[in-house]
Amino acid sequence: MKKTYSYTQKIIQFFAVLLPIFITQLAIVSTGFFDTVMSGHVSEYDLAGVAIGANVFFPFFGSSLGIISGLTPSIAHLYGARKYSIIKFVIQQGFYWSLLLGLIFILAGFILIPYLLPLLKLDDYVSYVFTHYLIAMAFGICPIFLAGVLRNFIDALGFTKLTMFITIITVPINIFLNYVFIYGEFGMPAFGGIGAGIGSAITYYVNLLLNILVIINIKPFCMYKIFTNFPRPSFYEWKKQLSIGVPIGCTLFCEQSIFGVVGLLMTVYGTSVIAAHQAALNFTTLVYMIPLSISMAVTILISYELGAKRYNDVKQYAHLSRLFSLIFASGLAAILINFRRSIAALYTSNPDVIELTTIFLIYAVIMQVVDGINAPLQGILRGYKDVKITFYLAVLSFWLIGLPCGWLLAKYSTWGPYGYWLGLIAGLLSGAILLMLRLKIVEKKYV
Repeated sequence: MKKTYSYTQKIIQFFAVLLPIFITQLAIVSTGFFDTVMSGHVSEYDLAGVAIGANVFFPFFGSSLGIISGLTPSIAHLYGARKYSIIKFVIQQGFYWSLLLGLIFILAGFILIPYLLPLLKLDDYVSYVFTHYLIAMAFGICPIFLAGVLRNFIDALGFTKLTMFITIITVPINIFLNYVFIYGEFGMPAFGGIGAGIGSAITYYVNLLLNILVIINIKPFCMYKIFTNFPRPSFYEWKKQLSIGVPIGCTLFCEQSIFGVVGLLMTVYGTSVIAAHQAALNFTTLVYMIPLSISMAVTILISYELGAKRYNDVKQYAHLSRLFSLIFASGLAAILINFRRSIAALYTSNPDVIELTTIFLIYAVIMQVVDGINAPLQGILRGYKDVKITFYLAVLSFWLIGLPCGWLLAKYSTWGPYGYWLGLIAGLLSGAILLMLRLKIVEKKYV
């Protein structure tokens, strides 16, 4: 990254950071996409088991990675301020607490899942796929958390193309491993939906290895000598890092967990509705990578400019991010609404599930447009390190507005399961309005 002097230069630098992040994020979520699609072609029961497992797993997984992503604005700020000597220490301390976070994640899963199972009232086979998919995924938690620290280091210095290449390499590996373990190839037994968890967990180890190779061998990262002279754990530094990371992770949890809770509430409508809901939500997650990537890119750029104390440039990047996010989200939504039946057919050959998925996708497209407003605002505020208020606003909009509205519409109107999606849209829209108001307050501090 470098100082820019015009809007044209800012647009070029913005896309230089954004495009690799977008491809990286698309590749990351493709893990869940291929898990779901490939399991769905085994049976609707495998699809439902993996779908419910994903609803439980990914909100906690995503929020944990969100905690680790708090390293990005911190490192980018240090890089912009040219405080290079501190960066190594920050990353090494990040290794310590991210590994501990991974172990806590795994332990919590093994303790809590047995209590959750009776509440879900799943078919026996769906329950079997659900639990064993999660067990398989647990083996990949620690390596992907450690890889997350390295990824944030690479991104914070502006080398987002490298993380893009790393993730792109892992996608075909993940697809191949899914194929082997789901369908039983090359002498392996056919694990069905459980095989998706096995393939993904192995892929996480590959991702860690590739990140390590980059950090050791490629400049400027090798110059930091990250893997030498590890200091003792510094609980003071952990507190500093987690004071930024935890609110970010909690905000992501508020967003992602509400989708998981809605997925669990859908279980009362039967296996076909579960499968259709998850298929629509899964595809929406892919599309959401555009505003999410814009959010991540603007966090890096704003943190860098704040470190250099170029406040006018900060506001210009904020404006660009909001404009591009809304343009892309609206344009893509217009295209997707016309191809929703073809999209539904990607997930299953069951005509009833296809019909339900087609309807769910209409709501998903509306939600995508609102996300185009919401996501860049979050990225801008993270760049300012204004993360606590953002978390409180997420709780208010998703859990005190979105979920209650959805539950009321589902229970006491003719909308049925679609009422939950209307509630999600209401939560996102209220969140966007609140974030806009918060950004106006924060920007006044840097006038």
